[in-house]
Amino acid sequence: MDPLPVATDPLFIHIRIVLGIVLGLALTTLLKGLAKFVQHPGRDRVYGVHLAWALAMLILLVHFWWWEFGLVRVHPWTFTSYAFLILYVIVLFVLCTVLFPDDLAEYAGWRDYFQSRRPWFFGIMAALYLIDFVDTLIKGRPYFHHFGIEYPIRNVLLITLCLIATRVRAEGFHRAFVAFAIVYELSWIYRLYDYMQ
Repeated sequence: MDPLPVATDPLFIHIRIVLGIVLGLALTTLLKGLAKFVQHPGRDRVYGVHLAWALAMLILLVHFWWWEFGLVRVHPWTFTSYAFLILYVIVLFVLCTVLFPDDLAEYAGWRDYFQSRRPWFFGIMAALYLIDFVDTLIKGRPYFHHFGIEYPIRNVLLITLCLIATRVRAEGFHRAFVAFAIVYELSWIYRLYDYMQ
């Protein structure tokens, strides 16, 4: 196995810094939101589906940060590739801020808040998977095809489930969807990204 190239390309370093700043803000937002449950355990009732989506977002953020190291191989960098990566991390940040608002004064609790923001959250998440799909295509056919047929099926399935989730309030659906999303993402990470090659 060939060693990774040395990350001395100034453009790559710049891109990693910008991505790291936005990812750091997303992670901070998520962790501060989760810390509220410890700081004020009796203030607002915890909603399991909301908490599970926060865990799913944490997994997505950590996975992206790990995957980002592989960008050292991207040559040459184009503004289009850069713009899609920035857009992707901005969408991750927005999802984290939708999960954890500054206050819940207008809502009866986390369940009420999550259900009221459900169309926004899942609409933005559907956009995230669409952006990921386009970004993967921009990186070239060999890169796109190395994921196999599972990748387009995965993204279409997740986009479809997100669009359904914007319309469906059923508790059972949302529990099943978040459980599937977490298990599948962990499986995807383990199978494709456990070791940087």
